[in-house]
Amino acid sequence: MAKTNFQYEKRQKELEKKRKTEEKAKRKLEKQNAPATETEDTESVAPTSIDDTPT
Repeated sequence: MAKTNFQYEKRQKELEKKRKTEEKAKRKLEKQNAPATETEDTESVAPTSIDDTPT
């Protein structure tokens, strides 16, 4: 019976963990960037609508 290569298995687990953390960081950056652009758009629209209304 062949021995299991524990170093190979450990390396594969490490690579998978690294890949998952990179994907998570990428999603987090995308999430931060997407709402920021939407917020800027709504902020630029809101003051103009307030300025147009008579006080």
